[in-house]
Amino acid sequence: MLVQRLGAPSDFDPLLERVRDARIVMIGEATHGSYDYYRLREQLTRRLIAECGFSFVAVEGDWPDCDRVHRSVTGAPGGAVEPRAALERFERWPTWMWANAEVARFCSWLRAWNVERPAGARAGFHGLDVYSLWESMQAIFDYLGEEDPASLEAAQDAYRCFEPYGKRVEEYGTASRFVSARCEEEVVRLLARTREQAAADGPDSFSAWQNAEVVAGAERYYRAMVRGGPESWNVRDTHMADTLDRLLERYGPDSRGIVWAHNTHVGDARATDMAADGMVNIGQLARERHGADEVVLVGFGSYRGTVIAAPRWGSPAEAMVVPPARPGSVEHRLHELMPERAVLVFGGADQPGWVTGTADHRAIGVVYDPSFESWGNYVPTRLGERYDAFVWCDETTALHPLPALTSPGEMETYPAGV
Repeated sequence: MLVQRLGAPSDFDPLLERVRDARIVMIGEATHGSYDYYRLREQLTRRLIAECGFSFVAVEGDWPDCDRVHRSVTGAPGGAVEPRAALERFERWPTWMWANAEVARFCSWLRAWNVERPAGARAGFHGLDVYSLWESMQAIFDYLGEEDPASLEAAQDAYRCFEPYGKRVEEYGTASRFVSARCEEEVVRLLARTREQAAADGPDSFSAWQNAEVVAGAERYYRAMVRGGPESWNVRDTHMADTLDRLLERYGPDSRGIVWAHNTHVGDARATDMAADGMVNIGQLARERHGADEVVLVGFGSYRGTVIAAPRWGSPAEAMVVPPARPGSVEHRLHELMPERAVLVFGGADQPGWVTGTADHRAIGVVYDPSFESWGNYVPTRLGERYDAFVWCDETTALHPLPALTSPGEMETYPAGV
């Protein structure tokens, strides 16, 4: 194991050496609301793009919202000149995950970097998630209406099937359990027709195809959600892994991708108690599909600080105090052993027992109650198996949300808000 104190972006050199031959780098976060995680992740990502030739950033966000950001950062026709304007249009709660000053700064850098390069060499920004059913449906209507009006019937059939449930699309899952209300057949027709049209139209139609995949994934997700258990989580992470693979294919055989998501998605589920519960995640799936040598998983963690989160689903965000980590946890041990900031690169025969053994590892979602720290908010983890590297910040501060319109959004499943 190698430990490097962090003070400047150049201190990521040992991690970049580990990344050198990888096709996929996933960079996690222990919360969705800590400035320090976003800032350090930005520094690392800039170097991966500028020095290592990575092709895109794919985030735990909705495809249509992130597509507006993508159009802005790549200088595409009709894209916002300022990426911040695209980020401020994020509406699905929790908006602060991506509509924040830290992401806006990165996206401004990415646009400036991109516009100096030919269109085919520009780095993209994409969403991996499955929640944007209505927004994706509208994007398909717009696409088919312009490119293939004869195919609108498939889109209208799918829309009519979901329409009775309005924005509370999770109610569709409940209805499909008790009555003949499934929209699966209509969605499969829509996906097939959009794929066919996209294939005829070429690369510029990729976004429409992905929106159809989102609709199909959302239909599966909400049917699985009402049954409980791990299936809805697995549907979501499998959709994200599939989207990542489609992006790699879209960008070409030499493409390389960066993923930004919560540790709970990035860190290999097989090194946690998630595996015993039948759960998989995108980090595990990427290792299985592409091979461990092609994938580098980077976790984040801290001992204490402040964070932007909400006390309950759909409520306003607030800055909360994150208390000192539980004794015996990964974070407690690193607080005692590490400098204030460091990057740990795992591997080799000299790994200490706290790296190979199991310890609690903190995971804070968009919904957070600090009073649960004595019994919740932690995932038993074998740190050196879950990640290839780990970025340590002893103390963190809350990030800075942008002003954004907020709608409640769809329900998520355990682990809540990650």
